[in-house]
Amino acid sequence: MASFDPMAAAVDWLDAYRAADLSIVEMYSADAALQCDCNGAQQLHGRAAIRAYWQQRFIEKPAGELTNLNLFDGGIVVSYRVSGGVVNAVLFFDGDGKIRRSRCRPS
Repeated sequence: MASFDPMAAAVDWLDAYRAADLSIVEMYSADAALQCDCNGAQQLHGRAAIRAYWQQRFIEKPAGELTNLNLFDGGIVVSYRVSGGVVNAVLFFDGDGKIRRSRCRPS
């Protein structure tokens, strides 16, 4: 069995976002938390809430090109372009390779 590569998983996450592919929701654990500080603070829990978030996010803020990818405090920071600037998303993974927590905010 291949070992989990969080950097590759983060790139897959951005690829799903850029493609507006709802399979992105399956990348999150069932009890995941998502915090978005892009337009005021939103705190979401569980896949149903995260699915609704992504459906809206794909429309309101489609993702553009990757600008940076770094390890950070036990997670991965994915920096990417959106209309109006760059967003930094920090993804934290569980032992199964699912996103257990994520947080995004303008750069």
